Amino acid sequence: MLVKRFDENPIISPQDVQPSRDDFEVVGAFNAGAIQFKNEVLLLLRVAERPKQIPAATALAPIFNPTSGNIDYFTVPHGTNTLELLDSRVFRFKGDIYLTSISHLRLARSTDGIHFTIDSQPAVVPTTEFETYGIEDPRISLIDGQYWITYKPVSKYGICTSLLKTTDFMNYERFPIIFCPENIDVVLFPQKFNDRYYALTRPVVRNIGPLAIWIADSQDMIHWGNHRPLMLPRPGTFDGGRIGASCVPIKTDYGWLEIYHGADEYNKYCLAAVMLDLNDPSKIISRSTTPFMHPSAPYEVKGFFGNVVFSCGAIMDSNNLITIYYGAADTCMAGAVITLGEILDHLKITESATASSLA
Repeated sequence: MLVKRFDENPIISPQDVQPSRDDFEVVGAFNAGAIQFKNEVLLLLRVAERPKQIPAATALAPIFNPTSGNIDYFTVPHGTNTLELLDSRVFRFKGDIYLTSISHLRLARSTDGIHFTIDSQPAVVPTTEFETYGIEDPRISLIDGQYWITYKPVSKYGICTSLLKTTDFMNYERFPIIFCPENIDVVLFPQKFNDRYYALTRPVVRNIGPLAIWIADSQDMIHWGNHRPLMLPRPGTFDGGRIGASCVPIKTDYGWLEIYHGADEYNKYCLAAVMLDLNDPSKIISRSTTPFMHPSAPYEVKGFFGNVVFSCGAIMDSNNLITIYYGAADTCMAGAVITLGEILDHLKITESATASSLA
């Protein structure tokens, strides 16, 4: 294990977050996008809530109603024909999937990157018919002085990817869906390449093909094309079940460092790394053969959905120290640090090498 976990972990737990309404409880504060903004570290949390009072022996899904602006409750008694209790997060009824909680995005702020103050109210809430089951897993890219946020809107139509833009983390401009169901785990590179934006994506195939990381490009960040696979799962390994982009790529002298997540056939989620070419991010320089982080701490092994470390944001400082903020067990936020040099050793890239010589 290469990373050093914060002694203070978990740094944000559900009990630290004020519910958005009196009759709700927070069951998860996790999978936060991370960014250095002015003199603070900002985490844009995914906050999952559910009603405090749930009828006994009943499956309940809180669902946003875009017509009324309220949250309605869909309930099914246990034992009902065709009800399947899949895990703590979801149930299936008459072939349709429902979530047991509903998520919004909430800001947490810190001057030291470890101790956070959490806003009392949401930053971004569901508003459209494509967000009726909630909004999840933001990633923040600073591009040309503006902060672009990809996130997952979830509804009966599936899981999409949408886009927000802000300059101050107080006002957010919404854009239409940029990737339709199910193309998720989308991260935007924080610069253009030959006047085009690039994104890593993860199409969720249903019949043929692996759950792999793809790459796409765009002229305007709204309309995407030139989709092609970049990295595939490796059967029988830590990332043999599925892989997906985690953090926004970090620019280094050696290439673009992408911290990605990999899951095995038992849904154990680990973190690994890949270095992509500085000038052409569709070219792989080196990729992890083993994870540099796997769930082992108690707060990572047990929780709302255990055996998960899942990051949506990392920050590298001027000393090449990388702080990884990650969701643990779909419940809480934690932090860990690793140096760029340790990542390079892990990837077997010599520090004397340059991106151009490796390309």
